[in-house]
Amino acid sequence: GITAHLREDRRHIRDEDIERIRVEAGAPLNFEMAATAEMLEIALRHQPHAACIVPEKRAEQTTEGGLDAHGGHNHLQPFVRQLAAAGIRVSLFVEADPRQLDAAVSLGAPVVELHAGAYCDLEGAAQAAELVRIVEAAAYAESIGLECHVGHGLTFDNVAPIAAIGSVVELNIGHFLIGEAIFSGLDSAIRRMRSLMDTARAQAHGARSA
Repeated sequence: GITAHLREDRRHIRDEDIERIRVEAGAPLNFEMAATAEMLEIALRHQPHAACIVPEKRAEQTTEGGLDAHGGHNHLQPFVRQLAAAGIRVSLFVEADPRQLDAAVSLGAPVVELHAGAYCDLEGAAQAAELVRIVEAAAYAESIGLECHVGHGLTFDNVAPIAAIGSVVELNIGHFLIGEAIFSGLDSAIRRMRSLMDTARAQAHGARSA
């Protein structure tokens, strides 16, 4: 599928891009959106396959952390309800925190995307500890009936350990692939990333089966 984030300031894509992607791409559209009345109206009008609610700050260069689904439950509830009623699959972009996962269940969102930004920014023992946190959160999400995705900051160098997590169903990787495509072409970048993901998945499955 294709993930597209229509920000309030339209710095990434424009409104007309959403309709073109939905009609012409030939792949499911995951519409990333802030929990605002404007974005809800756009989502309901274009009817994407899925909508991922993300936090958004105008001053940030990119999304800096997960949504506070626990603290923002009452604000998020009508957005989740209206999107779901329209047949749009709702996901919440959250930190790898059991409280946030419990909140997603309470809100009725069937999918969560775990924020991988900290894992991608860290190194050594600190990165290993963050990976454990993501692994445990993904397992917990699966145990309470959530479909678990992971995204933000994944590259050729750090994707394998995340792809190897058995309870993770989908990875969302965008910015890195487009940047890499400048040098190697989009087809080549996607194929290499997919190969790394598939190899890590197969090796992890083999280890679990042994």
